[in-house]
Amino acid sequence: QVSLAQSGGGSVQAGGSLNLTCTISGHSEQPYYFAWFRQIPGKGREGVAAVNCWSWERYYADSAKGRITISLSRRKTSAYLLITSLKPEDAGRYYCAVRWAFAWDTLLREEYNTWGQGTQVTVSS
Repeated sequence: QVSLAQSGGGSVQAGGSLNLTCTISGHSEQPYYFAWFRQIPGKGREGVAAVNCWSWERYYADSAKGRITISLSRRKTSAYLLITSLKPEDAGRYYCAVRWAFAWDTLLREEYNTWGQGTQVTVSS
């Protein structure tokens, strides 16, 4: 059974940096995309960044450009999300997800059906 294990997160001061990790196991085929989503109370999960595991192309939400970087391990079994210059609005619960086929919108929650357990990020000022 495919599972995604997340690590990282926690409480960080504004202006600091944070690195989240997502590792896949139990899979028999290469995912097409890894993606990261953020959810805050009362709102749905919003796409932050995604990476194409075949082309290595990266996709970012407008709000993520410049401070957030998604990367993929060489073996394509782990995805990372680096957030720098943290702001209070970066806080939320971060989920990683994988998709197994091409998608026109790589940051759309409905395109993904395999999810990690989520990890909480708190930004203190």
